[in-house]
Amino acid sequence: MEMKADYEKLLRDRITQLRVKKNVSEHRMSLDLGKSGSYIRGITSGTALPSVKELFNIISYFDMSPAEFFNGMEMTASPRAAVIEQLLSLNESELVKVSQFISWITKE
Repeated sequence: MEMKADYEKLLRDRITQLRVKKNVSEHRMSLDLGKSGSYIRGITSGTALPSVKELFNIISYFDMSPAEFFNGMEMTASPRAAVIEQLLSLNESELVKVSQFISWITKE
């Protein structure tokens, strides 16, 4: 049961992290999602959880795929999670360079 609570906290924290990064209030985000002004606050405070459908709406709100949203939510920090988190902040030109570098270091 404790693991479930940990994952719920990770979900709440991820929504808050992305919301702050997007520079939008909980109230504004709730309204943007077509919900009451306190909808996101209920989720981030731990009093409610979104349905799967609403979770996908939240993920779409951040212009992310589910994989991008859940990236970095591992219970333990890993080098892979850290690199993925850094990749999310790169622009297209920088991503091309990273891709070329990965191709170079993985050649046999």
